[in-house]
Amino acid sequence: MTEKVLIIGSGPAGLTAAIYASRADLNPLMIEGMERGGQLMITTDVENYPGFSDGIMGPDLMEQMRKQAERFGTRIISSDVTDVDFSEQPFKVSVGRETYNAESVIISTGASARWIGVPGEDRLRGFGVSACATCDGFFFKDKELLIVGGGDSAMEEAIFLTRFASRVTIVHRRDEFRASPIMVDRVFDHQRIDVLWDSVVDEILGDQLVTGARIRNVKTDEVTDFEADGVFVAIGHTPNTKVFGGQIALDEAGYIEVERGTTLTSVEGVFAAGDVADKVYRQAVTAAGMGCQAALDAQRWLHDRS
Repeated sequence: MTEKVLIIGSGPAGLTAAIYASRADLNPLMIEGMERGGQLMITTDVENYPGFSDGIMGPDLMEQMRKQAERFGTRIISSDVTDVDFSEQPFKVSVGRETYNAESVIISTGASARWIGVPGEDRLRGFGVSACATCDGFFFKDKELLIVGGGDSAMEEAIFLTRFASRVTIVHRRDEFRASPIMVDRVFDHQRIDVLWDSVVDEILGDQLVTGARIRNVKTDEVTDFEADGVFVAIGHTPNTKVFGGQIALDEAGYIEVERGTTLTSVEGVFAAGDVADKVYRQAVTAAGMGCQAALDAQRWLHDRS
């Protein structure tokens, strides 16, 4: 059997693609991965997704999307894709020893935030530890925050967080930032941003909520417990594209390259949506929008070749 549409990944992009493809009678098969739902599964309150005036828990939002996709006929496999072959039609997508054939494929495997890997980080993720200022900054009005990083993303997130926080302190392991000069100047000029140079976070402190971080100066080894209400990690994201290496065009950072204004990839019949192809916005609502685009692009492509 050859699937008309096979979707890899089950975050907002993949599930929206599934809803649209199902309603177009394309009977899509989704291989959702063992970490179903994407990054929203580790997000507590989501208040910036349209349609939920009182907000919604991340896992609840993804469960509603999943049920909606299944309601229209999406079939879902809870496994990880282990190999793909896009060299000829039909495309081959392997899950362990099982191989599925597909006329078209929508890739929506997302991207994973890089974490610092210290005690307390996993336990307090969603309870004061975050990797998305635009997602969670609102919850820290008049609070003191730490942000870990030294690139443009860290500078942007630090500046954004000053809209809410009373104070933002950047923790950076070196004595200068690697960010662009214009972003560095904006940080230095901001009255509510401080910098701890030559420093790393060794542990994130708190029981049920973040209360601070244990910070070590890498030159002197002096350790200080710094009080803070939240810790934002801004050391970049890694697109989940390892399995697609050599099969499809990726940029220098590993994101899938798509034709501007579309979800078309370098392989005809393969489409990409969400954070796996978007390193600029990385929001649930933009991922969902790209998922809609991918389903429509796939539908038109299938129609044109029939």
